[in-house]
Amino acid sequence: MPLVLIGILFLVLLLLRQMQKAPEPAPKPRITDNNRPKDPASNPTNRDRGFDRRVSYLDYSEHARCRMSCRKISKAEVEEIMQQGKINYNKSDLQNARCPRYALEGITRDDQRVRIIFAQCNEKTVVVTVIDLETDYACDCPGDEDKYKNRKG
Repeated sequence: MPLVLIGILFLVLLLLRQMQKAPEPAPKPRITDNNRPKDPASNPTNRDRGFDRRVSYLDYSEHARCRMSCRKISKAEVEEIMQQGKINYNKSDLQNARCPRYALEGITRDDQRVRIIFAQCNEKTVVVTVIDLETDYACDCPGDEDKYKNRKG
């Protein structure tokens, strides 16, 4: 009987040593962002990795609506540029503190060369402004009075 007890104690000591040698991996930190949609199936594209071209997130600023009206650019044309336009990284501001801003360029159905600025936030992509690259239209839109505010002499 004493030999059996010594044998069992010996096995228990071996098991304890094995457990100490193989430490459990540290758990990964949980990162949560309450500004994101809760259902991952509703957001299969990571909006933090490049420009999301889905029009379902699209919204228009008051300034963009005014510019679109002045320059006769429809929502369908904006959506077409969003999906097929080329990103001009020189005119984009991907480090914007609020939302990365992407400048997309393309040609509309009626042959206007345009640049459209999209601010891609967590919950929506906002059309900030619409620029015709060839024709200078006389528009009176909100924010125009501040256009030259920060420029030097």
